[in-house]
Amino acid sequence: MTRDYSRFLPPAGSAGVLASARSPLQSLGWQHFFAQQTSIEAIAETPPVRIVEVHRNGLHVRGDRIDALIPPGPGATVGDWLLYNADRPADSRVLQRKSLFKRRAPGTGRDVQLIAANVDTAFIVSSCNQDFNVARLERYIALAFEAEVTPVVVLTKTDLCEDVSGYVAAAAGISDRVAVIALDATGAEPADKLADWCKPGQTVVFLGSSGVGKSTLINALCGADDIATAAIREDDAKGRHTTTRRQLHVTPQGCAVLDTPGMRELQLADAGQGIADVFADLADLATQCRFGDCEHETEPGCAILEALDKGTVDPSRLARWRKLAAEERHNSATLAERRAKDKAFGKMVRAVMDHKRQSRR
Repeated sequence: MTRDYSRFLPPAGSAGVLASARSPLQSLGWQHFFAQQTSIEAIAETPPVRIVEVHRNGLHVRGDRIDALIPPGPGATVGDWLLYNADRPADSRVLQRKSLFKRRAPGTGRDVQLIAANVDTAFIVSSCNQDFNVARLERYIALAFEAEVTPVVVLTKTDLCEDVSGYVAAAAGISDRVAVIALDATGAEPADKLADWCKPGQTVVFLGSSGVGKSTLINALCGADDIATAAIREDDAKGRHTTTRRQLHVTPQGCAVLDTPGMRELQLADAGQGIADVFADLADLATQCRFGDCEHETEPGCAILEALDKGTVDPSRLARWRKLAAEERHNSATLAERRAKDKAFGKMVRAVMDHKRQSRR
């Protein structure tokens, strides 16, 4: 029986298809953006699959009647779409991404760690307790802006907080481009309050520290308790890692949901535009400085320092901007140096191999 692969190539504007009528690929987040990168003939030979989990020994992929573990591929992460080569799985091709979350890898190395790919909305989760931290939220929002993904701040544990208004106001003050949702993750509120972003065919990711309720939120959206959760420590509101690897789940409504482990360290690199978007007011002021290379410290004609003297700029917000921008510049320069060295090393290796081949002739 010949399979009809044309159904894997939905026309533009097909996002509103009812969940009951969606194909397995569409439920995994298959969209026109990916379909236009291939053809019916190519799909017949190498059907699309999505990475739903990354293991040490391989990538767990799923597609239409495909559920397999393939060898680790270069530069692939959870959420990526591949054209699956059943004969040579390691040669499966990664499709161009709609978006990519990445950070400088933890530690002293100079590597980039890929977090998640092809996300439409990032739910940045924080608790209404000691875990709440504006500077951390700014980092996550900058990460989302850089990836051109819609960020939404989700404040949890409202049932344990007498007054959430202060937390909501602080989160809303970060950027007027970011919605802030406060809810009780253990009840029915997540499915209701997050519904606008969790439509069929969409892909969302939950980001935040351990213990803020990411897994609880996903269980609520999926209508199950498949993901383990754990209580936080009462003394400092810190949580334990219940999610140990990035995984993709699908809700009954057909929304793909990425769960991620809590990140203790979020070092930004190659995220200058994302930071500028978070601190848009300060970035706009900086364009009014007398000198183009103004560092906003002691230079004459600095528009930011003038605003600081007038009290129209929050000193703590300015300090966070300076710190985050300086960190990003350092990390980006370090990674650029690493890439340049790798490129030069690769060029040298190719030259040596070419010389050996010529010597054998």
